[in-house]
Amino acid sequence: MRHPKRQWLGLGLAGLLVLGSSAPASAATFVIVNVDGAGEGFNDPTAAAPVGGNPGTTRGQQRLNVFQRAADIWGDILPSPVTIRIQASFDPLFCDASSAVLGGAAVITIARNHMSFPLANTWYPIALANKLAGSDLSPNNDILAQFNVSLDDNDPNCFGDVKWYYGFDANEGTDIDLLSVVLHEIGHGLGFTVQISNLNTGAFPSSMGQASPTLYSRFMIDNTTGERWSDMTNAERAASAVNTGNVVWDGTSVTAVTPNFLDKRPSLVANAPLVVAGTYTAFGAMFGAPTSVPGVTAPVVLVDDGVGPDINDGCEALVNGGQVAGNIAMINRGTCSFESKALVAQNAGAIGAIIVDNGLNPLPDPLGEDPVISGVTIPVIAISLADGNTLKAQLGNGLNCTITRHPTLLLGADDAGHVRLYAPNPVEQGSSISHWDTPAAPDLLMEPFQTDAIYGGYQDLTRHALRDIGWFTGSTIVGVPDQERVAVHLRGSPNPFTSSLVIEFNVERGGPVELDVFGVDGRRVKRLVARNLETGPHSIVWDGRDDEGRRVAAGVYHYLLKSEALRITGRVVRLE
Repeated sequence: MRHPKRQWLGLGLAGLLVLGSSAPASAATFVIVNVDGAGEGFNDPTAAAPVGGNPGTTRGQQRLNVFQRAADIWGDILPSPVTIRIQASFDPLFCDASSAVLGGAAVITIARNHMSFPLANTWYPIALANKLAGSDLSPNNDILAQFNVSLDDNDPNCFGDVKWYYGFDANEGTDIDLLSVVLHEIGHGLGFTVQISNLNTGAFPSSMGQASPTLYSRFMIDNTTGERWSDMTNAERAASAVNTGNVVWDGTSVTAVTPNFLDKRPSLVANAPLVVAGTYTAFGAMFGAPTSVPGVTAPVVLVDDGVGPDINDGCEALVNGGQVAGNIAMINRGTCSFESKALVAQNAGAIGAIIVDNGLNPLPDPLGEDPVISGVTIPVIAISLADGNTLKAQLGNGLNCTITRHPTLLLGADDAGHVRLYAPNPVEQGSSISHWDTPAAPDLLMEPFQTDAIYGGYQDLTRHALRDIGWFTGSTIVGVPDQERVAVHLRGSPNPFTSSLVIEFNVERGGPVELDVFGVDGRRVKRLVARNLETGPHSIVWDGRDDEGRRVAAGVYHYLLKSEALRITGRVVRLE
């Protein structure tokens, strides 16, 4: 389930030229400045039972506890001697029966040309500017945050039964995990935002008649033109903002660790006949089994549902299900959903599905929606119309293919390993450019949509982007070394699973590690690891049994990886 979320922009464009002496760096302290009125938002007196580690007994206190928890998570890794002040409130924001604006945050003030700033004529977000200067350059609050109170108003026209979840344990079920949303929005306030008030014009902020690039823009490149955003004209930036799939982040810290975070791209390999043998570009899906190595290999059969105008679009039950069973189904793109096509093929016994584009509209990247909703458990990919026609021509000649992963190329990154930025067409004010692009998998904290796969406490690539813009440059957290992740790229597959699950992760620094599986009620089901692990890749198999050796029931489970420096959680579904 995807919950559209927009950044709420409210930049103060003052050019600050205050001089300040540097101070020893320390772990950052955050203060939540509550601007809600009596009886509302953070002051809501509605009684609430403690949930998921949140001890608050009123709705308002639970909200404030979540904010403080998110601030503490950021504060544990960020070095700054200057207190970071977040002006926060809960207010009615857009919400209808199928979507909602969850909230937003913005940098209140930006600054340039302080003697402590590494880059001249560059706008810095005020929290980072204060950190670099070692003193508070602005008397104002630093980050402005606003969240949607309507989700808790029991309004049937507001996102159905979906509400805020105030626990700390990622057990939100069908509700929305407030902790991960607040972490996301604080990330914007710390500098993960392009800070251009109107992307339709491409103009940089200006003060005293002088416009300057924003810090974030200096790490952005348009792969079509090869130009950096900070070097473009206004018109070029406006055009780049809608150049979908071609705007990337080239910061060295993010690029270096990206292979540890992102999955390899889906890939289609034609094995036979020889005339079409080779690797073909493929689009993955949000539903179904993840592509894997060595993957699924089988003959390819074009589906036939017997119903025009396109009998090969798989929108109805198949008349050639006997031929499809045990093979990879090839399906034309048509009027029904990608999930429904794949489910029709799966119900006929297909072990994988290839959807061939029709060339009429761009293929969504990735395809479709949530795996639990769709019920699809086979791997599903899509290919271009041209590649589809090439392969279809060999269906009578023993076409055999493998649905797998590319050996090197990453989901959500370009061929050079630079992570893509969100650049939809038309532009989405507050979302475009200031987020990672949606094809990234696993889902990242700073994508434009909150998903069930994003967990509070896990900053993934965001901390490395903050390193790129200067948060960790030349600084050390007093008493706490700047710790890199002990384990990265935590993923369980297949997901959903029936008999066994493989949990893969990479240990960057050896030491004690615990890996446990929990039910949705927070009860530990199985301890998988409780020992020192060496540096390097690891894979642990869970056979779907609890600590007593009993097979667990079908349902949703969470697995939690803990070390001295890190907590990362994942979610998996076990089917009957």
